[in-house]
Amino acid sequence: MAIGLGYGFLALGVLGLFLPILQGVLFIVIGLLILSRYTAWAERLLARLAERHPRLYLVIERAEVLLSGWRQAVAARLGRLFPNLSDG
Repeated sequence: MAIGLGYGFLALGVLGLFLPILQGVLFIVIGLLILSRYTAWAERLLARLAERHPRLYLVIERAEVLLSGWRQAVAARLGRLFPNLSDG
């Protein structure tokens, strides 16, 4: 499911590069962050980005920390709403 979400963000990002409504680069970075946990090519691409653009990568790292906090908050709320999901 997470891999599909990552590819979905990448697709939105590519569309956003051509459509003025969407933020293409933002969606591409989010997709790469998600996919970097599951695919080696996305992890290598983020590493290359860190080498070439260290200041941009600092922004990406801050965004990843923020997304991690959101993910934990959503998981906690879902755990309270659906306690049977964590039982097993």
